[in-house]
Amino acid sequence: MQILPPDIDDVETSGDLTVSEGENVTLVCKATGHPSPRILWRREDGNHILYHPKPFESDIDTYSGSSLSLTRLNRRQMGAYLCIASNDVPPAVSKRITLNINFL
Repeated sequence: MQILPPDIDDVETSGDLTVSEGENVTLVCKATGHPSPRILWRREDGNHILYHPKPFESDIDTYSGSSLSLTRLNRRQMGAYLCIASNDVPPAVSKRITLNINFL
């Protein structure tokens, strides 16, 4: 099979979102290429991702996987998230997804 650089599928990948504080959201990033791309998430501003896997809450620099689930959203989680697809075939590609949170 032919070696192909990663390409993010804009149709199947999340766009900018606005949700209410306290809600849950899942950001999705789908990419094609050969070998299959790895997906890495990070915040554009360099801050930690506030991640709430049960039963612990943690701050992480990056998250690996095609979907990033954020629960019990609060204003600290608002901002731009980057989904980065790479498969050792240059160039790696990324998409910026802005998460806006409405709060009272």
